[in-house]
Amino acid sequence: MSAINLHSKYAKEIQTRYTRDSLINGHLSNDYSFSGVKTVRISTPITVPMTDYTRTGTSRYGTPTEMEDIVQELTLTQDKSFTLTIDKGNNADQNGVKEAGRMLALQISEKAIPLMDKYSFERLSKLGGKIVGEATAISKSNVCERITRGTTYMDDCEVPSFGRTLFVPSDTYAKLRLSEEFKACEKLMDKSLTKGIVGTYDNMNVIKVPRSRWPENVNFMIVHKRAACAPVKLNDTKFHKDPPGISGALLEGRQYYDLFVFGAKCDGVYVEVNTASGAGTICEAPVVSAAGEISCTTSGVGFKYTTDGSDPRYSASAKVGNASDVTESGTVVKAYAYKNGAFPSEVTTVTL
Repeated sequence: MSAINLHSKYAKEIQTRYTRDSLINGHLSNDYSFSGVKTVRISTPITVPMTDYTRTGTSRYGTPTEMEDIVQELTLTQDKSFTLTIDKGNNADQNGVKEAGRMLALQISEKAIPLMDKYSFERLSKLGGKIVGEATAISKSNVCERITRGTTYMDDCEVPSFGRTLFVPSDTYAKLRLSEEFKACEKLMDKSLTKGIVGTYDNMNVIKVPRSRWPENVNFMIVHKRAACAPVKLNDTKFHKDPPGISGALLEGRQYYDLFVFGAKCDGVYVEVNTASGAGTICEAPVVSAAGEISCTTSGVGFKYTTDGSDPRYSASAKVGNASDVTESGTVVKAYAYKNGAFPSEVTTVTL
């Protein structure tokens, strides 16, 4: 006869998994509101080149050009939920350890927040304005040099130095922590570890992210606060006591959110990918022929392109296809390649 093991007594303090707060909340822009809408359209005005002033004639400032703009659409896609019950009889048999409010908080901290963070970091890694591959393993001797390449790129793109955050997985942080440059740079800040801040490097807060929330094959990311946003339109939880059909508690929750990188500020997101054999793949930049045909050496890719001068990675006017639908001479075609399971390519720009 099989043995039956009964828990005859339950301790008041139940065991829970280790939990942490969101590691991305508070480090991105909150300038845009999705209140009452699912999609927000952002317009970026296009400035014109400076010219030499002419002291004679009727067009001394140059030929007037109408200021146009680039439109980016931000549409929320992540609509997650949970529901669970706590039977009154079962809870009584367990000495009341499953107090509803605590269990609701536990569900949020163990499931909802980590899932939201994981999605956000994954989106950042695929939407970065600069995604670079590196086949050489990151180590304590090269980690600071590699990070400096990212800060130099941002400096050259005139991304403000104030407001940058260095996000690293735990194994990259271990190498950074042992590097001579980091040890000689700045002392660890007296910050709460629940926010993930474990120090500063090159005037950037360093956020250590567990692998469970981190995108695969990404060595680190440098993100400027105003380059992206992670709006949460709904963060709704409910506690129903003895609802119809249930003797006990019914707990429900819903999170409606997304993450977006702003096309006009995309240089504020720098991503380094491990491209060693068997690791991550970055699509090769496409080739655009004089006739507007688009091709790529990476197999199985799709293409997005624009003909209005906007960046196809973020523009609402981007089209899908392997050939431009506008082929007039002088047309500027911008295109990039993408593929499931791979990181997107850089943008190729060709004037037909």
